[in-house]
Amino acid sequence: MAYVTDILPARSWPQEQATDTFVADYEGRHRRRIMLELATGEKALLDLEHARLLHDGDGLRLDDGRIVLIQALPEELMEVTGHDALHLLRLAWHLGNRHLPAALYTTHILIRRDHVIADMVMGLGGHVHMVEAPFEPETGAYASRAEGHDHAQAHHAHPHSHD
Repeated sequence: MAYVTDILPARSWPQEQATDTFVADYEGRHRRRIMLELATGEKALLDLEHARLLHDGDGLRLDDGRIVLIQALPEELMEVTGHDALHLLRLAWHLGNRHLPAALYTTHILIRRDHVIADMVMGLGGHVHMVEAPFEPETGAYASRAEGHDHAQAHHAHPHSHD
C-alpha cells in the first residue's frame, strides 16, 4: 500500500506527471484520513493532521515518488444569481448566515441543491438555476492551504523523510 507524503496544489506541478487518479465529489475530497481507491484499483493512505479539501487538479505525492491527480466529480448544484452585484452580495450574506459551503464567483454563487434554500433565495428576489459542475467551495478563513507544497504529516508506521 502507498502512503501520501505531500499535497501539490493545482497548477504548481505538470499534470502529465500523474501516474494515477483519484476521482471524488466534494465530500470524498474533504478529508483528514481516508484510504483512497485510485483509478487503477490501487489504494493509498491519506492521513492528515487536520481535514482539508483536496482541490481539482491537486496532486498527491506518494512515498515512492509517484503523483496522483485529484479530479472533482460534477455534482448537482444550484447557481444563485442576483439582479446586480449588490443584490448578489446580499444573497451571499444570507447564504453565509446559514453556514452553507459555497463557491463564490463575480457573477454567481454555487451551492448544493436544497429546495428550502432555493425557496429562500427566490423569496429574496434571487434566481436559482440547477447545474452540474465540480464543487469547489471556499475553505474558510481558518483553513490552512499552503501556497507551495503541503506536507501530508502522515501518522503511519511507514518511515519516510521530509527532507
